[in-house]
Amino acid sequence: MNYAAAKQFFEREGHLRMSRKHVERIVGEDQEERELQLGAWIGNQRSRDATLAPERVEQLSKIGMRWS
Repeated sequence: MNYAAAKQFFEREGHLRMSRKHVERIVGEDQEERELQLGAWIGNQRSRDATLAPERVEQLSKIGMRWS
């Protein structure tokens, strides 16, 4: 769900630079709207890049993640 929110943000904004307080609204598979703490999640992914699965790093890199 967080990846889907990140992808939605990237498609709309063209980047993944946001404040840690950014909240993204996304409609889930059950058609319920949710608010996700996307800014905090993106920041956490950046700070944990050395321990993330290579697949996750590749997935986020494809949608514009800047790691430094």
